[in-house]
Amino acid sequence: MLSIFLNMKVCIIDDNESITKLISKFLEMKGHESVIVNSGKEGLEILEKEDFDSVVLDLAMPGFSGDMVLDGLNKSGRITNHRICVFTASSILDAELEKLKDKGVLHILKKPVDLPNLISTLEEINNSK
Repeated sequence: MLSIFLNMKVCIIDDNESITKLISKFLEMKGHESVIVNSGKEGLEILEKEDFDSVVLDLAMPGFSGDMVLDGLNKSGRITNHRICVFTASSILDAELEKLKDKGVLHILKKPVDLPNLISTLEEINNSK
C-alpha cells in the first residue's frame, strides 16, 4: 500500500527502549522521521518546545505517566499542537476512553502494537488535520 502521508515527524514516548527503537526503525524504513524519548517528563519537555505530526505515547510509565504528559500539555495549551495516539497494555473502560479523548487523544492502540497498523493509524490522524 502506498503511503498517503509522506515524511511524518513522529515523537515516540515510552519507557521501554526496545519498543521505541523498534518503532523508530520501522518508521524510518517507511520514510518517516522519529524522535525517541524514554521518560514521560522528558517527553513533556520536548512536546512543550517542538511540534510533531504525531505523538505515540505510552500511558503506563514509571514516575511520570502518559496521563501526566497529557495533563501538562492541556495545562500549557499545547495539546492542540500535537496529534496523539496512545498505547497501553491494560484494558481501557469506556469511561477511561472518554477521559482520554477529552484530554486530546485521537486514537488508542493496544500493546503489542502491530507496526503496519500503527503507521496507517498515524497517517489517518495526520490526514484529518
